[in-house]
Amino acid sequence: MNKPTRIILFAGGSLGDWALAEVREGDCLVGVDRGALFLVRHGLRPRLSIGDFDSVTPEEWAEIRAHSEEVRSCDPVMKDLTDTEMGFAWALEQGAQEIVLAGALGSRFDHALANVHLLWKGLRAGARCRIVDATNEIMLADRELTLGPSRFPHVSLLPLTPEVTGITLSGFQYPLKNATLRLGDTLGISNVLTADSGTISVASGCLIVIRSMD
Repeated sequence: MNKPTRIILFAGGSLGDWALAEVREGDCLVGVDRGALFLVRHGLRPRLSIGDFDSVTPEEWAEIRAHSEEVRSCDPVMKDLTDTEMGFAWALEQGAQEIVLAGALGSRFDHALANVHLLWKGLRAGARCRIVDATNEIMLADRELTLGPSRFPHVSLLPLTPEVTGITLSGFQYPLKNATLRLGDTLGISNVLTADSGTISVASGCLIVIRSMD
């Protein structure tokens, strides 16, 4: 089987029609725990369903197994990684150029924050990675990132590393030139594009870039 260029992970957090709209022809779909059930119940066949599946009933588990190309399950207690990290690690092993995480945000802030940190692993591996849900899109920038038109009008920048230097913004309502953001700074919150595209440049460190709607 050819290596996929784009993988979408459907995790067990908040999912909806917006997540289905992310799917393109040729995408490799991975169901993580209850995210696998979401896929199969919407007529989509996961290339891989992975996790401990402690959030599904025996009947739902049978449904997932019947409609997945491959299933990998583990003990819900004796494991070192979250279900989402297991799926993300598999996606990186495939050498995908782009990885999208849907259902990676929800009511558990600890899991949501851990999933944002997974983007760092993707960045280091050279993959374009982002998290998306109904009202947010999250990615990282450590060199240069160009943002185009989007359903998310607001753009916020927060440091992932203790200090991010040389931040320059073009195409934004509130431009920056060679600015520095440190952990705890809120200068980068709620900017907006004023052009068809905007560019974020960074000299050192890494930014969390959050596009959102009210």
